[in-house]
Amino acid sequence: MPDQLHFTASEEANALIAADPLALLVGFALDQQVTVQKAFAGPLALRERLGGLDAQTLASADLEAVFRQRPAIHRFPAVMAGRVHDLAVHVRDEYAGDAARVWTEAGDADALRPAWRRSRALAR
Repeated sequence: MPDQLHFTASEEANALIAADPLALLVGFALDQQVTVQKAFAGPLALRERLGGLDAQTLASADLEAVFRQRPAIHRFPAVMAGRVHDLAVHVRDEYAGDAARVWTEAGDADALRPAWRRSRALAR
């Protein structure tokens, strides 16, 4: 495993996304309509603002308020806070909080979708 993933100008953010599977997943979730650098700096900002970056902390926090603190973590704080919350709940409930299991246990992309999204897709 590399010591850093060079996605941002911050060595600390790059080290976090290399070492913490949940931080990397959060970065991927945030990588929409912002620069890659901004998206992958988001997990470090969340950890600094919340005091931790684990599935339980993210799932139980008022993420919208955290995302809106200046500087905002994303240009669409409400939407992205909801997506990160959903991701954290999924990792907490389906993978016992261990985001590394996403890569080791998910058989396909459908297995990564939260159950409510799978059932909605089947109803179409």
